[in-house]
Amino acid sequence: MDKKFEPLFTPWKIGNVEIKNRIVLCPMGGTSLFGWFELGGCHFDKEAANFFLERANNNVGLIIPGIAPLRDTFWGKWLWQNPKMFDELKEFMDEIHKSGAKLFVQLTAGMGRSWAITELVAPLHKNKVTRTLIKPIIDTSHELASPSAQPSRWAHDIVCPEMTKEQIHEIIEAFAKTAALCKKAGVDGVEVHAVHEGYLLDQFSIEFFNKRTDEYGGSFENRYRFAAEIVKAIKAECGNDFPVSLRYSVESKMKGFCEGAMPGEDYVEVGRNMAESEKAAKYLQDAGYDMLNADNGTYDSWYWAHPPMYMPQNCNLEDVSHIKKFVDIPVVCAGRMEPDVGANAVKEGKIDAVGVARQFLTDPEWITKMLEDRLDDIKPCICCHAGCFNFSSSKGHANTQDLTDTMGLARCALNPKTMQSKKYKLTPAKKVKNIAIIGGGIGGMEAALVCAERGHKVTLYEKTDKLGGVFIAAAAPDFKEKDKALIAWYVRELSKYPIDIKLNTEIKDVKSLNADEIIVATGAAAKNIPIKNIETTVEAVDYLLGNKEVGESVAIIGGGLTGCEIAYDLYLKGKKPTVIEMQDDLITTPGICLANTSFLRDFFKTNSVPVHLETKLNSINDGSITVTDKDGKQFDIACDSVIMSVGYNPTPVAKKGGKVHVIGDAASVGNLRTVIWGAWDVCMKI
Repeated sequence: MDKKFEPLFTPWKIGNVEIKNRIVLCPMGGTSLFGWFELGGCHFDKEAANFFLERANNNVGLIIPGIAPLRDTFWGKWLWQNPKMFDELKEFMDEIHKSGAKLFVQLTAGMGRSWAITELVAPLHKNKVTRTLIKPIIDTSHELASPSAQPSRWAHDIVCPEMTKEQIHEIIEAFAKTAALCKKAGVDGVEVHAVHEGYLLDQFSIEFFNKRTDEYGGSFENRYRFAAEIVKAIKAECGNDFPVSLRYSVESKMKGFCEGAMPGEDYVEVGRNMAESEKAAKYLQDAGYDMLNADNGTYDSWYWAHPPMYMPQNCNLEDVSHIKKFVDIPVVCAGRMEPDVGANAVKEGKIDAVGVARQFLTDPEWITKMLEDRLDDIKPCICCHAGCFNFSSSKGHANTQDLTDTMGLARCALNPKTMQSKKYKLTPAKKVKNIAIIGGGIGGMEAALVCAERGHKVTLYEKTDKLGGVFIAAAAPDFKEKDKALIAWYVRELSKYPIDIKLNTEIKDVKSLNADEIIVATGAAAKNIPIKNIETTVEAVDYLLGNKEVGESVAIIGGGLTGCEIAYDLYLKGKKPTVIEMQDDLITTPGICLANTSFLRDFFKTNSVPVHLETKLNSINDGSITVTDKDGKQFDIACDSVIMSVGYNPTPVAKKGGKVHVIGDAASVGNLRTVIWGAWDVCMKI
């Protein structure tokens, strides 16, 4: 192991509990040991248990599973009313402790106005009759209950009801009872969720959300009373020696309702600012909390707590290390933390441990690989959120993600086996076959690895001189350093198997191949729109690859993810982008996480990047384009260059059928998740 990582592998204590190293597997929605948003109700989740046990056996120090709702989302049963579940938890804790890891269970008071109500459930809640009918199954008013009546973050036309004092006291009691059962089951501590990320306790603590006039609103002490009474109740039930961590946001990074602050921006904080945070951290410590598991943000500035690739690495470290000066308890920092930076921060006493989350989804063995000095073997998380937290939303819509996806978080776009071990698994091939794979993009490379690992003989054909396909273009911007690392990882991984890679080899007729099975992964081609002078424009991929230069002022036709990322890239390069989009919002495609999309929307707004929604391109002129807005008004926009980003059409070199299988964008244009999972769907069966 490189010496620079050594500070991460020193012991530390939370209360009287010693942790063997400074790496914390942070909680992620969907990894609850008691199930997550499941129709069957709360239960001991063996899939999550296996997930954590694998990571425990790969040298993680402290594990904090994802939120366990104290009251089951479906059917309304309280966790403490299910003793069988805690008996199973005890058996699991015995296995965890054999690895040397420690585990805290994270319990949540709720989400309030941040509850990601879906497009399917929202209309049922809005109608008083249907809301009453579904209440025994899912009590939406309970799930949405907030400190004060206010709009939902996800469905702005839904007003969240004010939580009653009776509900508050019931939750406090449930924390104490559930924590006691956790302690009895051998759990090393609990974490309270959360004065963090704009969840329920955070809403109570922030004056912007809390307009109550009773003892749970108004003054500083009243706003933090709920969180303080919870830890006091847990300590009264479990004893002062039982550690209680708090998930904590140092600053809210909010400018207003559904409007976050950019990194480095000079703005007026409407949530918790640093001055209040200095006071709050000390107050919460004195109330009884033994650790702060910290970062920044709320659901209005979600990209701080769930940083996409656009956010700086180690984005929360400066604020979290500052707050450590005001407490005597350990402080963990999360948010795109790089191991070397985190190790140095631990060495300098700025933080006590490094919080890492989604990297554990992508590669369960990354700590082991770091210890063995195999950094190049670590499959990088690219911060896409496409499998782990793909709650999506756009103007006028609640959470537009499919309900089955909403119920299945904490999966990984890059690693289908994560939290899906029954569905995605590799078994040796019953009959070894010659497999021809056409196309060396991500789909083709993934298919080659899966087939080779199963024992097949694989030949991979790529018409260009390098592997990566269209993802080379997608990875081109400077902020896509993890995407570039992913391509390099694939190339290295392929070299470990006896795969015959034929570059500069274009296959036009699959009949020429001597193969038992043929996998077509030839991707897609840019759409063309019938507009005069279209030949003068620059296609998105050509811009990203640097094949064509653009001027200072650039019109981007298409405000989907690619178009917005191009506009962001252009702005960072000092150019002047303008985005033209026919829909009523940017990036309306379901499955793209709101943390990612809201960053781009907020960035354009903050930096006055012109965005024309519900606007259609009419013509491309010399030095301008002509467009028509939703009111039928036609006008010109001056520009030196026009970049087209209006989508793609599949370009399979052969049709599916017989021994021919079509995967990835060649089958249906999607994202890395659809490409990689689709490759497994085919290759597991060959």
